Parts: sequence; structure tokens; C-alpha cells
Amino acid sequence: VSGARLARLVTEVTAPVVLVTLLTGIVGWHSTGGGAHGLAWGLLATLFATGLPLAYIVGGVRRGRFTDHHVGVPEQRRLPLLFGLASSAVGWVLLAAFGAPRPLLALVAAGVVGLVVAVTVSPWWKMSIHTAVAAGVVVVLVLTFGVPLLATVPLPALVGWSRVRLRDHTVPQVVAGGVVGGLVAGAVYAAFG
Repeated sequence: VSGARLARLVTEVTAPVVLVTLLTGIVGWHSTGGGAHGLAWGLLATLFATGLPLAYIVGGVRRGRFTDHHVGVPEQRRLPLLFGLASSAVGWVLLAAFGAPRPLLALVAAGVVGLVVAVTVSPWWKMSIHTAVAAGVVVVLVLTFGVPLLATVPLPALVGWSRVRLRDHTVPQVVAGGVVGGLVAGAVYAAFG
């Protein structure tokens, strides 16, 4: 496997939609002590955090509004980010109204805050959302499950390597994404989880 092919595989497997979907399910399941009830909460959160935003992006790609599902062109990023922010915020309100577990509310709140930062930065700079999400996932996993999940710490570096290798981001964009994602996830999830 060539370096570029491996980088593409890493980028797809660790895309924000994949990582957020997995993490939301895990946190939902864990927050209720396991079982179908927690997974149902996780699925509801996933609908708003990744399902609807992904559908919006895929629809935009099909209509020619976006070049690809990663929305790689900086000028195209604002609307999908705003849609994702609105969808996640509405999802948070519904989850809170229906009594979702606190850790799941904290996770979705961290996503909302992260999207506010991304929407704010994106008109001027293409910070890596892939790396931001990967770093946030690591922080949430460690806060949720403890020291053994420090084994996931290399994930943001691997994701960052793939983004730079594919020339989708520069090293500073990847590092900034990782730092911002980790800090936002840590602050919001720890404060409200």
C-alpha cells in the first residue's frame, strides 16, 4: 500500500462523521450502564450530530455545491459547518428536553462548542476538523474510561499525518485542530459530564 493510499484510508476511516458516530454510541451506551436504552440515546444524538449534517453534505455534493464529502475547498466550508452547528444544537435541546444522560449532553455540547470555533475560524483559515475531532475523541475516551484509554493518544497524530500527506492541510492547521479539539472537548465534557 502506497503512502498516499494509506493516508486516504486513514482519512476515510477516521473522518469526523465516523469518529463522532462511534463515540456518541459508546458514550450513550456507557452513560446508562450498558444496554439498548443507552444505545437508543446514542442513536438519537447521532442523528443530529452526524446523520443530518452528512445528509446535507452528500446532497450538496450531488448538486455540485460542494466538491467532496470532506468539503475540502475552504470557501465551501461555512454552510456545512453552520448546518452541523444548527443540527447539533437542536439535537442537544431535544436530548435535554427528553432527559438524556448527562455525559451524552456533555458530549453533544462539546461538539456544538467545537463547531462554533470551526465556524468562526473557517472564513480565514482551514483548521483541520479531522484532527480536532480525533483529539476530542481521545480526551473524551480518557475522561470516560480512564488511564487505559491513553492508548488512543496516537490517533490525532495519525489523522494529522494523513491530512498533511494528502495535502488537504498544513502541519500548523493540523496541530491547531488537535490542540483546539482536545481543549474544547476536555473543558466542555469535563465541566458538564
